[in-house]
Amino acid sequence: MTETPTPRKRRSRKAAEPPPSLVRRVRRHAVRWALRGLGLAVGLVLAWVLLLSVVNPPRNLYMRSEAARLGDIAQDWADWDDIAPVMARSIVAAEDANYCLHWGFDMAAIRQALDQGGTRGASTISQQVVKNVFLWQGRSWVRKALEAMLTPVVETLWSKRRILEVYMNIAEFDEGVFGVAAAADRYFGVSPDKLTPVQAARLAMVLPDPKGRSAARPSDWQRRRTAAIMDGAQTIAADGRSACFEGGAG
Repeated sequence: MTETPTPRKRRSRKAAEPPPSLVRRVRRHAVRWALRGLGLAVGLVLAWVLLLSVVNPPRNLYMRSEAARLGDIAQDWADWDDIAPVMARSIVAAEDANYCLHWGFDMAAIRQALDQGGTRGASTISQQVVKNVFLWQGRSWVRKALEAMLTPVVETLWSKRRILEVYMNIAEFDEGVFGVAAAADRYFGVSPDKLTPVQAARLAMVLPDPKGRSAARPSDWQRRRTAAIMDGAQTIAADGRSACFEGGAG
């Protein structure tokens, strides 16, 4: 008598598939946590940038190193309304004449710098604020990359007036002298709201080389540079290139 074969149970495809390997599971979890960490880091950076749009930034790394080297530094924060308007125009005329026309990067200045073999700088006021407030000194590619990423963020979350206000308060005007308030007192014995056009232009003149130039005892070349900055400050007021920080909140 022939036995009827017992039908085999069909295994489901799901049951037949082998479980994911340990390496694959570890990799999947690592990627997931890395993305979460990246998202958290980005969120914290955005929150910090947004906070500093209304809260004055603390001393940066360079200020702290100078304070440790010199024993202390001079810096007194001056709000926008406590600074003579001509000071802001002089800074822009000296450092970034197209400040109101760009979104953080002056492409015309960058092309000109490249044409000259990179012998002159093309950093905007916005880039310098990002470097001094959020990053560190130096010319490393890592810092440059972070600066390039953060500059549009600051330009988006801060007003042009706020960027310029912070710049005027953290710029180095002499050895151990930071900010326009301390510089106005050190050089001319006045508060920043009392600066004259000549005094403001002299302060702006020292910015590229604060340890090598003097607003109180300018050389003949520095006097000519001061006169050029005064003319530039008048020009940007006349042609509207100061409108983004003088024509309202910016």
